[in-house]
Amino acid sequence: MIQGRGVAIGWRLVTVVLATGVLIGCGAVRPVKYFQLTVPSDATQVEKVDAFPVTLLVGSLMTSHIYREDRIVYGNGREQMGTYEYQRWANPPAEMIEEVLLRRLRSSARYQAVHYQRSNTQGDFSIRGRLYDFSEVTGSRFSARVTFELEMRDLKTGATVWNHGYTHDEPVAGKDVRAVVLALDRNVQRGISEVVDSLERYFASHGDK
Repeated sequence: MIQGRGVAIGWRLVTVVLATGVLIGCGAVRPVKYFQLTVPSDATQVEKVDAFPVTLLVGSLMTSHIYREDRIVYGNGREQMGTYEYQRWANPPAEMIEEVLLRRLRSSARYQAVHYQRSNTQGDFSIRGRLYDFSEVTGSRFSARVTFELEMRDLKTGATVWNHGYTHDEPVAGKDVRAVVLALDRNVQRGISEVVDSLERYFASHGDK
């Protein structure tokens, strides 16, 4: 009888402990903050008189699984990496960079049209590539590293006619995650500006190609 009563009391204690744990857990939950890159306005642009008579298709960026998720990545390089739990991207990094590139090419008004590459979309050239780095890098000083490669293929011939590589460590002006996000944003804008300028030089030197 005493043994049975002891078991009953034991179960009550377990129930109380579990309930307390749930309450403590709920009180400790931190809100998740989301960040995104600066994206140019998608307002319709007036095509320039000297625009190139080509349609560009922006394809997907290949990348490792860590950059296909929404976590903000940190580490001391590629050897050791981690992710922040409560600070995340609004969209995976590869998708955000694709959008920045597409919007910047559209807003330049230098092309007949710029679209995402889809199975039923017609175009003259397709741009695709790979994202290697998009993270906070720790060391003697904090920096935001962005590394990617892009290439453009002529859809008529299937030949790769242009490529561009970019890598840069942007200094982080602060010690919080927001400062890292701002540095990554500056870095991406700088890299995409290089890409847009390089593409314009390519088409300027190849006539209507």
